[in-house]
Amino acid sequence: MTAPLTNPGGADARDADDQLVADVFARGCGSRRTLENIAGKWGILALSALHEGAYRFNALRRRVDGVSEKMLSQTLQALERDGLVRRDVQTTIPPHVEYSLTPLGARVAERLIGLIELVESELGTVLAAQAEYDDRAAADRNRRR
Repeated sequence: MTAPLTNPGGADARDADDQLVADVFARGCGSRRTLENIAGKWGILALSALHEGAYRFNALRRRVDGVSEKMLSQTLQALERDGLVRRDVQTTIPPHVEYSLTPLGARVAERLIGLIELVESELGTVLAAQAEYDDRAAADRNRRR
């Protein structure tokens, strides 16, 4: 899970020997925020939908059923900032915006698709586990009465 990242330089560049080590378990690691953006309910669904191809905003909102305009906008902005989504403003009349995945976004979405397919294929197992859990919880509540 850790990968050394070299400092790209700039005004606050460190010595050439210094390295930034990504560790999602460390509170201050930037990878944690990016993972939160990806793994949030809307991030997973937006990236997975964009894996199918480019979408205009309203078409993407229809594809990701249940997401509000505000949440989709915030999600896309965060994913664009993280370098996963590309926002292309097309100068047509009327102008419109199209969203697509960057190469990094496509690699991340590919992994998410695998996870989605696994969960969907095991939905029967999940539903059975939920029913069993709910039955046990109800029995425990009845015993405490």
